[in-house]
Amino acid sequence: MLPTDYRDCGYNDNMQSDFLAVEDLPEYSVLTGDSMRVLPSLPAECIQSCITSPPYWGLRDYAHPDQIGAELSPADYVNNLVALFQEVRRVLRDDGTLWLNVGDGYARNGGTGRHGPNAIVGNTKKLIQKRNCKVPDVWGLKDRDLMGLPWRVAFALQEDGWYLRSRITWVKKTPMPESVSNRPTTSTEEIFLFAKNQKYFYDRDGFREPTGANLRNFWTLGPDSNSNGHPAAYPRELARRCILLGSKAGDLILDPFAGSGTTGIAANELGRRAILIELNEDYVRSCRTRGEKVQRDLYSRQTA
Repeated sequence: MLPTDYRDCGYNDNMQSDFLAVEDLPEYSVLTGDSMRVLPSLPAECIQSCITSPPYWGLRDYAHPDQIGAELSPADYVNNLVALFQEVRRVLRDDGTLWLNVGDGYARNGGTGRHGPNAIVGNTKKLIQKRNCKVPDVWGLKDRDLMGLPWRVAFALQEDGWYLRSRITWVKKTPMPESVSNRPTTSTEEIFLFAKNQKYFYDRDGFREPTGANLRNFWTLGPDSNSNGHPAAYPRELARRCILLGSKAGDLILDPFAGSGTTGIAANELGRRAILIELNEDYVRSCRTRGEKVQRDLYSRQTA
């Protein structure tokens, strides 16, 4: 029989309650629902660090009417993220941090490609492709313009009160191939470090360069060997570095766009607790399955 720490807490966004007693939640908690509805159920200042990657605008269909990334305009996408991260800021401790990975895309008038809002990917519905084959009427965008979404999100969050402390370039060892002849193939993504306040917790010794020097702001990382069915899972090593730099053992880590649960897995392996929020029930099941396996492995090692 598994310890109670291995069980999901059973929350869903139809429950009516005040604040969840986060101190009583399992080490690996999966909350099912829309983050905009679930986050208000968490008490203020209970999270040390949030590590997350929201769905990229217009790229994939996660089969839910409330999904972020399916807005008619990228400007609406930015505004929705600002509103959501206001709730994240509320639940962060005063010295808490947000580590945010956001992808970019190209404005296109018709056609399909391998990158951007009308890209050909396994779970992109034709409706999304059709809707996004017209250049959005915002920001002076023109056909084939790079939209600059990561920085638009970053500047909007900065304007909303977040402290933008660093931009980390994630260099992909195996980027998605692109058959383009008029620009370089895209092989990087941005990770932004935000702080709730001017003074915040950052453990520079949590992860250092192999030489012992201070960690630099470009990380060359390859994909995990198994993406667990999620089309946009970031590497566990990416989450691991953010957790080591932004928290201490026993701290509570949040991912409001859990996907397959990579952030929670990395957090538990490093002795942190995790709260994951996921809208898509298929991914919720994947999170729980992965979490149970890792927790069993950890429990076996502890009792060996």
